Amino acid sequence: MARRRGKQQSDEATAPAVPEVEGARHQGPWDSSERSPGDDETYIDLGPLKVRVRVGLDVQLPTDGDGGDIGSVVLVADDAALELRAFAATRSGGLWDEVRDDLIIEVERLGGECEQVDGLYGPELLVKVPVDLPDGEKGFQPSRIVGIEGPRWLLRATFLGEAGLNPSDEGLLVDTLRDVIVDRGPEPRIPRESLLLTLPANAVAVEPGE
Repeated sequence: MARRRGKQQSDEATAPAVPEVEGARHQGPWDSSERSPGDDETYIDLGPLKVRVRVGLDVQLPTDGDGGDIGSVVLVADDAALELRAFAATRSGGLWDEVRDDLIIEVERLGGECEQVDGLYGPELLVKVPVDLPDGEKGFQPSRIVGIEGPRWLLRATFLGEAGLNPSDEGLLVDTLRDVIVDRGPEPRIPRESLLLTLPANAVAVEPGE
């Protein structure tokens, strides 16, 4: 896992002007053809994802399994977190509909609760999954799962903690989501293929739990 503490960002974005984006993404997140981080040092380059870091956020890059691949970035605030994962998709779109149905089935399998609501980017899921608490009692983990489709990619944003328990379309984590730039790349990819992230040059590796 790697972490990086956010820098102070400037009041104005340094990205060049681009044509207006239609639909749900008109305020971001962006495709790499629509926005570029340029010389903005508040962005960290994770390969397929360019993430603008704000003061008060801790950036974590957990590895998936034993292979060492980095499939997600987690942005942690005091009482909430945002996990971002990007996947390849087709030009015709519609992948979020399939993924959302699969998530509903998985939550039901785990004995949890799942409610589909109309959210910031269209249909999203409010989820409660049962967990064992540190004191041995039974509890649940709340999350809000948002799917955002762009040109041949799907960005899955999972809000955790307070942001999952009491969803809001405003705040630090939502602002961070809006600033994300997705760089899918030109390579042929299978739909649902994970766009694996890369460590930035100045990342500091730490052991889980530190």
